[in-house]
Amino acid sequence: MTHQVHAFEPPERFVAGTVGPPGERTFFLQARGGGRLVSVALEKVQVSLLAEKLEELLTEAQRRFGVDLPELAPVIGDNEPLDTPVDEEFRVGTLGLAFDVDTATVVIEAIAAGEVEPEVELGDEDDEDEDDDEDEEPDEDLDRLRVRLTPQATRQFIERARRVVNAGRPPCPLCGQPLDPAGHLCPRHNGYHR
Repeated sequence: MTHQVHAFEPPERFVAGTVGPPGERTFFLQARGGGRLVSVALEKVQVSLLAEKLEELLTEAQRRFGVDLPELAPVIGDNEPLDTPVDEEFRVGTLGLAFDVDTATVVIEAIAAGEVEPEVELGDEDDEDEDDDEDEEPDEDLDRLRVRLTPQATRQFIERARRVVNAGRPPCPLCGQPLDPAGHLCPRHNGYHR
């Protein structure tokens, strides 16, 4: 089966965004450039972790390679909605991050979730080791979105991703779960509505 690599090196725009009302939002990474628009769906926690790990990657690049990092700008960057149409190319299963020292850019790779069905085979331990090797190969057959960003563009992406994640339902002050406008069954109140 053929796979597609949607490469934007660099994109005109790369953002995290959502579609739908709070509590029912679908999260997307969207890249635009060269007359192409690619949107991939992912989970809220993946967006949050991506922002966190990108910040760590920039800090590490500065420490190890002396990369000049832009200061956090007080001005809000890209706050526009996702470009339409928002057609999901694939659902992200794995996110990969790297820093290219030669070009001083951050590389983000979103890899599609695999549709591999678990197989059960009976055999000795040597067969299990061979199966582990085969499990690593299907990654090459999965669609992926690859984006290359400057440190400045990476900082802008991080700030927007954090705003998008925090724009959902407010958390319950007792249990931390999102508050639903229709009511919240808080485990800290033994199931009584708050």
